[in-house]
Amino acid sequence: MDEASLWIERLGLVPHREGGFYREAYRSADLISPACLPPGFTGSRALATSIYYLLRAGQVSLFHRLRSDEIWHFQLGGRLTLAVIRPTGVLEEINLGANFPAREVLQAVVPAGQWFGAWVAEPGAFSLAGCTLSPGFDFDDFEVAARDDLLLRYPRHRPTILRLTR
Repeated sequence: MDEASLWIERLGLVPHREGGFYREAYRSADLISPACLPPGFTGSRALATSIYYLLRAGQVSLFHRLRSDEIWHFQLGGRLTLAVIRPTGVLEEINLGANFPAREVLQAVVPAGQWFGAWVAEPGAFSLAGCTLSPGFDFDDFEVAARDDLLLRYPRHRPTILRLTR
């Protein structure tokens, strides 16, 4: 069994609809009422949630966006590249990892509402990350990008959009 499979088994990870594998590790018992949430949220949300998230080389996390800020925490494995389309239309790549001379970072924040996806940057590797959201995650707040819509809006990012959409 390869190392990624061992971590999938040890952590009880299951396939995620955006790609890769995940398992919720924490969900706050305290809730935020709808009246205290920003526009667009339907119903109460946990104060915070966190998951384990694993991608293997050759897999991608499809472009998606959330209603909450998401903090990515590098855990182990190879470099994970996050591609984020900023509100200005600029595509930023953030490299999560522990190789500081190569300008990798241990944590990165993707602000609410921004399209983002990810891939393992090292051939044959896998990446294990943690993802923390506040307000907490709910699938009602999760949207996978439509390829044609992103291509129409951001044609200059065509190669990345084709890589991270279906």
